[in-house]
Amino acid sequence: MSAEFDIAETLDVKGASCPMPVVKTKSAIDDLDAGAVLEVLATDPGSMSDLDGWADGTAGVELLGQEEGDDVYKHYVRKTE
Repeated sequence: MSAEFDIAETLDVKGASCPMPVVKTKSAIDDLDAGAVLEVLATDPGSMSDLDGWADGTAGVELLGQEEGDDVYKHYVRKTE
């Protein structure tokens, strides 16, 4: 999936559990320019629904996709404004 767009930054939140993946993602996305894509690497299975729900209810961000790997969940978030 990552080949579909240019990743501006990768955020590693492996080992963190709810709500930290969302908190750290929000902080990281705030520092990016509009149009930039943030890749988030997490080990918390709950991050799949947590980040989806956060992006759905947050203006200025778009969840482009999610991947479930062996032990790592990858999330791709674009800052839209």
